[in-house]
Amino acid sequence: SAKDMKHRLGVLLQKSDSCDYSSFQGKKEKISPSQRVSQEEVRKWAESLENLIHHDRGLAAFRAFLKSEYSEENIEFWVSCEDYKKTKSPAKLSPKARKIYDEFISVQATKEVNLDSCTREKTSHNILEPTLSCFDEAQRKIFTLMEKDSYRRFLKSPYYLDLVSPPGAGCGPENCKRTHTHTLDCNSNIISQYA
Repeated sequence: SAKDMKHRLGVLLQKSDSCDYSSFQGKKEKISPSQRVSQEEVRKWAESLENLIHHDRGLAAFRAFLKSEYSEENIEFWVSCEDYKKTKSPAKLSPKARKIYDEFISVQATKEVNLDSCTREKTSHNILEPTLSCFDEAQRKIFTLMEKDSYRRFLKSPYYLDLVSPPGAGCGPENCKRTHTHTLDCNSNIISQYA
């Protein structure tokens, strides 16, 4: 029922605000110093969504943020479209296009993205004879949607703010209690699992 769902979401949100990282313990990867992101790179992420998602660590941080908001389907669709455009074999275009359509665009899609009916219709028509550009318009619309909405929230979120905070701010439990956040250096496994 709706009441049960609301209760479950409330419990999940309370858990995500706590300092219990057990749900993120799946991959215990350490980020080596060479993999850490420079402050300069992190600041570039604030210049544009394009800078953010074209950087592996930026994309991972943004994906982790979207997952926390239960809206990761937008970035997953965008990444799938980027991957699709790199398809070399013409024989693979049709099955890949169908898979993306079924997963993100169809009205029965498991991870349906928010597209207007005109774009959805045009994309449905495009995949009948798929080309490398058949998802371009839909991908542009989703990019714009993320740019105007979730990207702005990301820049104000702990997922970004903790990365631009001055080095040496500390990663001890006292800071965790104070900010209820997850940082790249302190809890690299959170972002690593999306990288």
